Amino acid sequence: MLTQELATNVAVPNDLEAFWMPFTSNKHFKQEPRLIARAKDMHFTSIDGRQIIDATAGLWCCNAGHGRPRIVEAVQRQVADLDFAPSFQFAHPKAFELASRLAQLFPGDLDHAFFTNSGSESVDTALKIALAYHRVRGEGTRTRLIGRERGYHGVGFGGISVGGMVKNRMWFGSLLTGVDHLPHTLDIDKNAFSKGLPEHGAELADELEKLVTLHDASNIAAVIVEPVAGSIGVYPPPRGYLERLRAITEKHGILLIFDEVITAYGRLGKGSAAEYFGVQPDLVTTAKGLTSGVIPMGAVMARKHIHDTIVGSQADPKVIELFHGYTYSAHPVACAAALATLETYEEEGLFARSAELAPYWQEALHGLRDAPNVIDIRNIGLMGAVELSPYPGKPGHRAYDAMCKAFHEFDIMIRITGDTIAMSPPLIVSKAQIDEIVEKVRGVIDAVA
Repeated sequence: MLTQELATNVAVPNDLEAFWMPFTSNKHFKQEPRLIARAKDMHFTSIDGRQIIDATAGLWCCNAGHGRPRIVEAVQRQVADLDFAPSFQFAHPKAFELASRLAQLFPGDLDHAFFTNSGSESVDTALKIALAYHRVRGEGTRTRLIGRERGYHGVGFGGISVGGMVKNRMWFGSLLTGVDHLPHTLDIDKNAFSKGLPEHGAELADELEKLVTLHDASNIAAVIVEPVAGSIGVYPPPRGYLERLRAITEKHGILLIFDEVITAYGRLGKGSAAEYFGVQPDLVTTAKGLTSGVIPMGAVMARKHIHDTIVGSQADPKVIELFHGYTYSAHPVACAAALATLETYEEEGLFARSAELAPYWQEALHGLRDAPNVIDIRNIGLMGAVELSPYPGKPGHRAYDAMCKAFHEFDIMIRITGDTIAMSPPLIVSKAQIDEIVEKVRGVIDAVA
């Protein structure tokens, strides 16, 4: 029960029981809640009035920071003008405007946007597009999907099937059939404390050839990977890994899907990881930074030949080509938020700023190498992770304690996964704020030593 009078003048519920919180230790949270009242730029405000520096961009999503005026005003205007319009057999102009902007942003011929409401929906959409593409080409046996161990692709049945985070999979039965997995790329023995891309591990992409030998390419529709595995704790790809994966998929006619829900929209200093690495996937899933977290929205970017093959499969122009979509696909308020977010990125040069700050972020983060119990530090762009050794016999508890202490005692929000502290500050972060984040994280690590 919460009964205290709060400095923020924000109404606080006096009963926390009814909300079943996602991906949360509900019992412990409700004993020691971490409640947020407001947010602006680089900071959250707790319900007791403390300024909490945001080292995570909310949940990898608030790339432009919080409470940005252009985005707020765009949302307010749109709600008043057009609160909803269906995308099934109808549309509104901003949906087409946003799709055109995204076609310009993503590299090569990723020219068509299918709008969703989350990263999870984007992943399931991309998987279904891949299956439909092969079917209309007369290769309907291509139904097998290949993910990667420790991968995170949201929480739909498609996403957890191709995903490889064990706790996300173990509770939910057999999941989709016909799914296999590549090995993950983390190798602390060889690559600990790498700065940027690890030197060892590109050959792990060749494991796809073994799966082709096992299943035959004629049965494999697509491979989906995060260019940088994010939710598991920031695994930058080994140098040359993505290039080898692309070459193998092209050789066998397999579609390559990049899950860029985290890496798109400036996190690596470019519009996408595809652009950053110079590797052209066939489909790209996005969400999060598309609206800087202001309104739920996602998008799948498809190459021209994939779109044209599916849309051109029906001779009758009145026949639906792809039986898929969501009530809120291309929601007008979400489109307005996304357009204003893209304008904010462009006007403030936030992608370039991210690229310029990345070396400073890297050196600051690796300055934690001498902190107690640190066994690895990983970084790329404005992403970073500090992996801690676990308490004896209690895996995950050290980082969990770190998260709680960070919020309550050090006024910083961090993300955790296992015993890893993950960070991804908004792209508006300053060098002084990077120093502040690292200093606070050092204090947290000391506190849980």
